[in-house]
Parts: sequence; C-alpha cells; structure tokens
Amino acid sequence: MLMIQGGPALSRFRVEKMVCQLAEAVPAVKGVTTQWLHFVDLHSALSDAQQTILNRLLEYGPSHHDTVVTGRQWVVVPRLGTISPWATKATDIANNCGLEQVHRIERGILWGIELDEALDEKSEATLLSLIHDRMTEAVLESADDAEVLFTTTEPAPLISVDILGGGHAALEQANGELGLALAEDEIDYLVENFRTMGRNPNDIELMMFAQANSEHCRHKIFNADWIIDGQSREETLFGMIRDTHHNNSEGVLSAYKDNAAVIAGSRGERFFPKGGKYQAQEEEIDIVYKAETHNHPTAISPFPGAATGAGGEIRDGGATGRGSKPKAGLAGYSVSNLRIPGAEQPWETDHGKPSRIVTALEIMLEAPIGAAAFNNEFGRPAINGYFRTFEEKVPGPNGAEVRGYHKPIMLAGGMGNIRRPDVEKNEIPPGTQIVVLGGPSMLIGLGGGAASSMTSGKSSENLDFASVQRGNPEMERRCQEVIDRCWQLGEENP
Repeated sequence: MLMIQGGPALSRFRVEKMVCQLAEAVPAVKGVTTQWLHFVDLHSALSDAQQTILNRLLEYGPSHHDTVVTGRQWVVVPRLGTISPWATKATDIANNCGLEQVHRIERGILWGIELDEALDEKSEATLLSLIHDRMTEAVLESADDAEVLFTTTEPAPLISVDILGGGHAALEQANGELGLALAEDEIDYLVENFRTMGRNPNDIELMMFAQANSEHCRHKIFNADWIIDGQSREETLFGMIRDTHHNNSEGVLSAYKDNAAVIAGSRGERFFPKGGKYQAQEEEIDIVYKAETHNHPTAISPFPGAATGAGGEIRDGGATGRGSKPKAGLAGYSVSNLRIPGAEQPWETDHGKPSRIVTALEIMLEAPIGAAAFNNEFGRPAINGYFRTFEEKVPGPNGAEVRGYHKPIMLAGGMGNIRRPDVEKNEIPPGTQIVVLGGPSMLIGLGGGAASSMTSGKSSENLDFASVQRGNPEMERRCQEVIDRCWQLGEENP
C-alpha cells in the first residue's frame, strides 16, 4: 500500500466552525487541523514515471507541503468493508491514465485536535462522533492501520427468524430489532403464510416486505375506507386528492400511476446526440414534474436527509415512463422557531423538542446546503423554493397545546422533459431480466420507508440514524447518463 499526502481537507471557514462545534461538546478542544491522505492498493509496483503521474493526479487544492497537522491525531476513512464513491471514480481515472497496477485508491482525513488536557473515554467518544459519520466512516488510530481498508471479508450470513418454533412472539421481537413497523395484522399475515409454506423467513425477506408494504410506500391509511361517527364514507383521503385530476384532466398525460406526473408541453427543438453527433431535433416536448417530502430523514440528520430528498426526486423524474431528462429543481422547508443565539425574537418561546431530532436552526443551517450540493453535483440547478417558521401555543380540545414543525417539512421537487412516445411504460412479461443500476448497497438508508411510517418515538435512535440515506450524486449522474442514452435511441429505446 502507498500513502500519498494531500492538502487541507477543510477550508479555513469550516475549520473555525468545527472548532466551535467541538469545543462546545468537549471544552478541552482548542484547535483543529486536517489533511487529505490517499491510500493506494497496487497489483504490482509502479515505475518512476507512473509514480509521477499518480502524484500529479492526487495534487488538487492547496499543496500538502503547506499543511502541518498538530495535536492528538486520528484518521477518518470510509467504513471498513465498503468502497466509497470517491474511490470508484479515482480508481477509474487512474486506470484510464495507464496506471493499470492500481487496484483501488481510497481517501481519508487526518485530523489533528489540539487539546489543553487529556480526554477521558466519554469525551473522546463524543469528539470522535462529531468528526465522522458512523454509518459511512470509521476512525483509525494511525495512518499505518489503513491497510485494513483493502482486506476482504465474508458477507454477513442471512439471519432466520424462527416463526415455526416461536410463532408470533419471534416475529414481534424481530419487528422491534429491525425497525420493521409491522402492524399486528401484518405480523399475523406473515406468520400464517410462512407456516403454510413450512419454513422460516430470513431478515432480507422481512425487510423487503416491511418497505414494500409500509404506509410510506403503500398508503394503506391514505387509501383506506373511513367510518366517521358511525357513517361509512365513500371517498378515501387519496381519492379526494385525485378528485381534482378526475374533474379536470385536460393536458395531463400521466398522473398518480408513475414516479412523476406528465403534462403536455409543446413542439420545439431538443439538442442531444443522434448517430454519434449532437444535433437539434424537433419533437413534442412534454413536461415531467413532481414534488415529495423527506421529513423524517431531515429531522434526524439534516444534510444527508435533504440531499437524498433531492436525489430521490431526481431519480423519480428520470425514471418516469421509459426515461426522461431532469432539468431543474426546488427545495422548501417548514421548521419551528429558529431561536438564533444572540438574536432570539420575543415570540420564540422554548417549548422543548424530542431528543433524537435536531433543532430547527441546525436544520436550516445544514439541510439547504445538502439539497443544493446534491443538485449541483448531479448537474441540475435548484432554482426555486420556500422557507417558513411556525411554532405557537394554541387552544386545543384538552386545553392549550403547542403546534409547530419540530418534525420539519423538507419539500423536494423538480421538472424535466420527456418524449411523447416514452410517457407510458411497456408491459414487462414474466421472466424478464431486471437490471439494477447504482452503487454498492449497504445497511444505510435501509428501512427508511418503515422508519418514517412508525409512530414518532417508537424507533430507537440507532435505527433512526441508520434509516437516513447518504447521497451519491456522482453515481446517480452515471445512472442518468444510461437512461439518457436509452431514450435518445427513439423507437429503439429498450
């Protein structure tokens, strides 16, 4: 393994912000310095000329010669057993530059923390939790330990849940441990069916069922029949939403049945490749649009929550019909009172908040940057949005109650273009092979549908944090390029 030093990992502004954040949690912290470290796993040794090429590829930003890391040191690297998005891109670039000996390049941050006293175990754990994301990163004591990044491990085995022996109680226990958010009737349904099949389910099957059948995905309550004051109601909540389209569907080509809606556009020219050459092509240009919320993840971890809110909306737009082109986005936020330190307003009474969600101020400092960063790194501008605060004590049926947005609204929306022949998906016959595009799957963002469907407070803090996805706009851009090449084929679009 080679180790190649880089420049500072954080700008001066971010260093100052990090010092304040760390010192607030651990008063012994007096200063922070950082440096990029690059770890290169090789099939065989590089020649001097190849070493020079590699060094130049990894020279970006300020020179490492000007970087001095002082104080107590730790190295934050990608989570062991995973391959980071940066590593995939960097390794491809190195291989394309003739460095075929390069098996993989990973990147970590050397943190130097200046302390005015030694840390106890609790303070050290608090500090480390603030300089890395435990879902995607690991902390090493020394750069020499980075060899472990390139060791291969066996995947974890499937875990079987003993329904045949333990019945209802066994599945109830798994329901709590895995955060499946299964209702009693769903537990009964699974127990009955797996007993009929004469086998136990594994954790993957249960997780897939929980996501596909969650309120977040299936809208079981939103589509349910309602009995109010003893009277059966004909309309469902979702039916009331659809009623507008039912009564006035002029110009709507697709609604409530795909990843996004489509409305009729007009005829015009689009510029994209045909036969290996970019050229203007005249056709009907219809409009894809949608908006959705990403409230639960943004309340738990604002930057990745809002980033993946934008990313999910971009993905849905691009995957509408037989493929479309995302063009522009929006992001909106409703939160409780900000209570900015030193600038509190007279009406901003502190009513407290649930311990596992962050403050409204933290949301508004981090979430807009997360959404904007994902849009920018994907290559689509976010050009619209809104922001409001509300938190008020109001009369309620049982006395005064507080209403507000402790659990925020994070609205992600966008629009794009689609070809008229691609608006409707084709039928997929049984036996068709399915291609899944994307990066490696890990236990990150897994269970988001179930987690956001839980009654507030019924999940554990670890499950809440794990249910928040982490953004990978580089990989999503690659997936969109595949979709673009497909719809640009016209009638040959697979």
